[in-house]
Amino acid sequence: MKAIAISRRAFLRQLGALSALGLASRLDLIRFAAEASAQTQPDYKALVCVFLFGGNDGNNTVIPLDAAGYGQYAAIRPATSGINLPQASLLPIQPNDSASPFGLHPSLPDLQTLFNQNRMAILANVGTLLQPTTQAQYAAGLRPLSLYSHADQQAQWQSAVSSAASGTGWGGRIADKVAPMNAASGFPVVTSLDGAVLFTSGASAIPLSIPATGSFALSGYSGSTAASARMNAVRQLLAQASGNALVVGASDIGAQALDLSATVNPILANANSTIAPLFVNLKTSTANQLYQVAKLIEARAATGAARQIFFVQLGSFDTHGDQLNRQQNLFEELSPALKAFYDATVALGVASQVTTFTLSDFGRTLQPASGGGTDHAWGSHHFIIGGAVQGGKIYGRYPQLALGGPDDAEKEGRWLPSCSVDQYGATLARWFGVATTDLDSVFSNLASFSTTDLGFMG
Repeated sequence: MKAIAISRRAFLRQLGALSALGLASRLDLIRFAAEASAQTQPDYKALVCVFLFGGNDGNNTVIPLDAAGYGQYAAIRPATSGINLPQASLLPIQPNDSASPFGLHPSLPDLQTLFNQNRMAILANVGTLLQPTTQAQYAAGLRPLSLYSHADQQAQWQSAVSSAASGTGWGGRIADKVAPMNAASGFPVVTSLDGAVLFTSGASAIPLSIPATGSFALSGYSGSTAASARMNAVRQLLAQASGNALVVGASDIGAQALDLSATVNPILANANSTIAPLFVNLKTSTANQLYQVAKLIEARAATGAARQIFFVQLGSFDTHGDQLNRQQNLFEELSPALKAFYDATVALGVASQVTTFTLSDFGRTLQPASGGGTDHAWGSHHFIIGGAVQGGKIYGRYPQLALGGPDDAEKEGRWLPSCSVDQYGATLARWFGVATTDLDSVFSNLASFSTTDLGFMG
């Protein structure tokens, strides 16, 4: 039998998603009516987080295209480095707010199109921060905990807490604040396509976990008299009285998961989705996940959800070696999937109501490592896509590409972030409907920054 390779991170998240008869993750949902409103939610909005696990190299994602800027890049990443992208291979973009042109990685043509259509913005040099930080403060020890650790930085990007461990993520905390908008249906605000992840966990909001492909129901429990009998037997078992609180809790979650599957499974199993043609030629994990998200958005009238937050993942960007090939392959999966998803929101008439954005562990060093790779770094560049995005611009401040220069935390091209995860998330949360007075409780460190809205949302 051929062995199946699976990462420890993926295994642990999949294990967390096996609760509630394999149907949902940490579900403790209010029961809701199976018959949903036939009216589309007039105030519907969705946030779609695409997490690039492993630490994407922003230095080969967005590159200065003018002679001086590219010259700085090529001086440190020459053709002999094994990670140089030739200037002629870059996809040119001209930010509306810059006199200088930039180039996207050659495997991101769909994102070039979105940027040129003003439907995508770039947030430059964003990272985890305790406060605005200078080189001297960094040298004196002012930095996030375990700054260059994958697990810790993944947690901090997802929690927006860099001074201590956190049990909740900023997606979950946003969901806590907007939960009343979904109260009529009781449908969960947060949905993960990657099992149990910190980003989706709130103090009270409970995330739904769905598969990237396939159904959301117990196999063999519908479609025949015998199957119906089995389902009734399961429900009777779940309804049995018990003096054990854990048994009662597990039974309640199981019953609630079964109820939820009655609504969600027909949506995911719908072979006649109007946006299916947009994904028909894309057979990648990222495209599959985003297609599931698009189907849930398409069915917003059936779910009754007014606010939804989704978590999608792609990895691994931990390119210590063979970076050119590995990043190319990952971007060739990411770029068309993001474009297909944006086109789906256009087709569904909700392009201005859905915003997609990327996160990642950290950036990577401008200084090449041996074996055609790069090492762990800090600030990096991210994409925000949607009809409400003030696109065609680069927000934040692009770093000066100089080892030991004014933006380098050390001497290898580890960029001191010019803006924080807190500011990034708060800008999205404000657009999503979180009250200004609630932002500090979602992003506890936001007051450390003078600017709480980075301006990329309309």
